Amino acid sequence: MSGGLVTAAYIVAAILFICSLAGLSKHETSKRGNTFGISGMAIALIATIFGPDSGNVVWILLAMVIGGAIGIRLAKKVEMTEMPELVAILHSFVGLAAVLVGINSYIDHAPGLPNVMENIHLTEVFIGIFIGAVTFTGSLVAFGKLCGKISSRPLMLPHRHKLNLLALVVSFLLLLWFVNTDSSGAQVFALFVMTVIALAFGWHLVASIGGADMPVVVSMLNSYSGWAAAAAGFMLSNDLLIVTGALVGSSGAILSYIMCKAMNRSFISVIAGGFGTDVSVAGESDEAGEHREITAEETAEMLKASTSVIITPGYGMAVAQAQYPVAEITDKLRARGIKVCFGIHPVAGRLPGHMNVLLAEAKVPYDVVLEMDEINDDFSDTDTVLVIGANDTVNPAALEDPRSPIAGMPVLEVWKAQNVIVFKRSMNTGYAGVQNPLFFKDNTHMLFGDAKASVEGILKAL
Repeated sequence: MSGGLVTAAYIVAAILFICSLAGLSKHETSKRGNTFGISGMAIALIATIFGPDSGNVVWILLAMVIGGAIGIRLAKKVEMTEMPELVAILHSFVGLAAVLVGINSYIDHAPGLPNVMENIHLTEVFIGIFIGAVTFTGSLVAFGKLCGKISSRPLMLPHRHKLNLLALVVSFLLLLWFVNTDSSGAQVFALFVMTVIALAFGWHLVASIGGADMPVVVSMLNSYSGWAAAAAGFMLSNDLLIVTGALVGSSGAILSYIMCKAMNRSFISVIAGGFGTDVSVAGESDEAGEHREITAEETAEMLKASTSVIITPGYGMAVAQAQYPVAEITDKLRARGIKVCFGIHPVAGRLPGHMNVLLAEAKVPYDVVLEMDEINDDFSDTDTVLVIGANDTVNPAALEDPRSPIAGMPVLEVWKAQNVIVFKRSMNTGYAGVQNPLFFKDNTHMLFGDAKASVEGILKAL
């Protein structure tokens, strides 16, 4: 394949990637967006493998077959509830790839480059390894928190922001030394020290962020992985990898910014790490009163007597795989002439759009699935709210307690409805480790048990 044909294929692939992002921005066009992305990547791979600059094609194809087989097996095995963990670990692979590409590019770069080009190349290598290392360890910590292997509580090291700043300053000084020294031994030492600092920096950035903010972390790491890919593209002189990485990096940054606004968080604080944690965390698990229990049959009678119902799902619905009976309840209630809507918090679940994907999977109509800012004003006119597996996203402490770890985060104001039914396994706190005063309000009833079993009990009673 000629160089001109490869360039043309790269342009087509880049256009398809842009169309993919546009398609993924809406429920109705998301499948088409996925198709565009798959097509673009297929074109990019074929053009790269059979392009004039490619060598050892047999080894490349062998690696692709092995990696593809592992990917297919994981994709079939992973449940929807584990998608956030899968995304986090995939981000770590991108970061590790950028580190390895950077090291190889430094070892194998052509000698005798002009001084300016040599400095540019060394800067690309240094920054690429730094971004990749931060993405690698940050994604590993996110994976550990999401799958429960690491505590979801934020790491509160003394002077943590100063430590982050010190890591950046030292890394910048190492960059200057790395570029300006003529000693290969000094360059290797500077690169090694920077890599260790970057690995620790990435770990600390994500470890300092609490569980309630993990969806933003996943989005932020998506952006980091994009910039890591773009850095690898510069080191490999691959224009499409630069474009693709920039698209992923910028779209991830924009998504993080949108989510930060929705959560009333500072975008700069996200970049710095440890945002939303400078508050008291004492006494979070203390119960704030007595709760009242309700049965599935009583809930069904309450729903029959309602004229309007709002369902606010959370990660618990995903864990129980309750989206299918929830969709059936929605159909039955709407058939009775009862207005049913879904209220989706921007960080419901542990991945941006997690609840939307689950509901779409269960064939819930898109027009009844509303975002938080679209539905919050409707709670006061609603007869019954079903809180299925949500906790922190419906916690009034975010608005009422300035000492709470989730203080200032906009939440779904479900307590304004006439009746609230909370589906939970127990009275334990949510992922952020914060007690929820909603459970003890006079208009709240607790329906304990597995969410899917509870919903199926209501469905049977209806």
